[in-house]
Amino acid sequence: MFEKLSDRLEQAMRTLKGQGRITENNVSETMKEIRRALLDADVGFKIAKDFTEEVKAKALGQDVIKHVSPGQLLIKIMNEELTRLMGREASPLVLKPNGTSVVLMSGLQGSGKTTFTGKLALLLKSQGKKVLMVACDVYRPAAVDQLQILGEQIGVPVYADRDQKNPVLIAAQAVKQAKTEGYSVVLVDTAGRLAVDEAMMKEISEIHGNIQPDQTLFVVDAMTGQDAVNTAAAFNQRLNFDGVVLTKMDGDARGGAALTISYTVGKPIKYVSTGEKLQALDVFHPDRMANRILGMGDVVSLVEKAQQQINAEEAARLQKKISKNQFDLQDFYEQIQQIKKMGNMKDLLGMIPGVGKAIKDMDFSDEMFKQTEAIIQSMTPLERREPEILNGSRRERIARGSGTKVQEINQLLKQFGEMKQMMRKMNGGMNGGVPGGAMGQAMGRMRSPFGRS
Repeated sequence: MFEKLSDRLEQAMRTLKGQGRITENNVSETMKEIRRALLDADVGFKIAKDFTEEVKAKALGQDVIKHVSPGQLLIKIMNEELTRLMGREASPLVLKPNGTSVVLMSGLQGSGKTTFTGKLALLLKSQGKKVLMVACDVYRPAAVDQLQILGEQIGVPVYADRDQKNPVLIAAQAVKQAKTEGYSVVLVDTAGRLAVDEAMMKEISEIHGNIQPDQTLFVVDAMTGQDAVNTAAAFNQRLNFDGVVLTKMDGDARGGAALTISYTVGKPIKYVSTGEKLQALDVFHPDRMANRILGMGDVVSLVEKAQQQINAEEAARLQKKISKNQFDLQDFYEQIQQIKKMGNMKDLLGMIPGVGKAIKDMDFSDEMFKQTEAIIQSMTPLERREPEILNGSRRERIARGSGTKVQEINQLLKQFGEMKQMMRKMNGGMNGGVPGGAMGQAMGRMRSPFGRS
């Protein structure tokens, strides 16, 4: 996400590189390029114009500090203004400390509400919440089935009444049952509707008025760009929703919706969905997203994702092994399984400062790990613990068992050795951080990803 915008902004700010001071002329030229970049990212003209004028005014009003170049100062101001534009601070879901909280999903057809409902249910369940999902889409074929399949995958029950065709009654009955049975959160999935469809808009207004949700979320496909912003404004007039959810952010290289939807409707972006996996859901942090747009990475989010997959006891064990240079191929194999659960690999590596640009033209998927996994699985437990014993005959046997070549075994072992040393150096400066984060950074800095042909 934001690849095109990040590239354009970097090009625009080259004007100030090497300049000794900020002047009206060099800032004006840079702002023109930044405004064009924002317009190409599907940001509305007025917002792009106001944004660049604000950045320019702040830049001209500041003196360049010794040892800080004009370009660095402009990046700092841009970071602050992008953060402000996207909502200033994170705004996670607000739930009752006690009792049952009701969350209503609204949005257009095909925006990804049902999948998001499953992702949010999984996230809340991981936080210790007792969650119930409610199937209120009585119009789309197999909508109820989809939610029930998601429920089975994540172990969260689904309330569905196939005989009832009134979604208002279904929602009311589900909320009543949830309160009786002591659920902490009820997630009400509704049918997609168009803002111009008065009957459907009236229906969701009735659902909203009947169940009185604690939070109402507007779910929208980020790839629809400025149309998403306009639709959000229309829905907000009817529902006065509490926050926005942007889905399919991993497919949005422009980013216009993420940049301006909060500013336009005056409501925060609460979550972003960044992939097909049910774990691919993040709380939206405007400051972290601004860092990523400006090519500064987002190591904090990377470490948080690693922490979600590795418990404290396992982290301590791995950190100890890394510090003693005892991290072996079995540990590496297990870490690959954890990293695969964390989300899209390219998105993860893009959180590492300096790596995102280097890998922007590469394709990443879980397939990239298959060769590495096959090689390690073809080793004996002793060989995984002590790869230094892998002589020529052992490597030939492993190559036959994994369907690879000896040269590929050699490449894996060489890169694994280099990665071990890099992880050890990084781990020493992580102040008790998560080994998975160090491994992610090490993999990101390698010459080529494991298993990539």
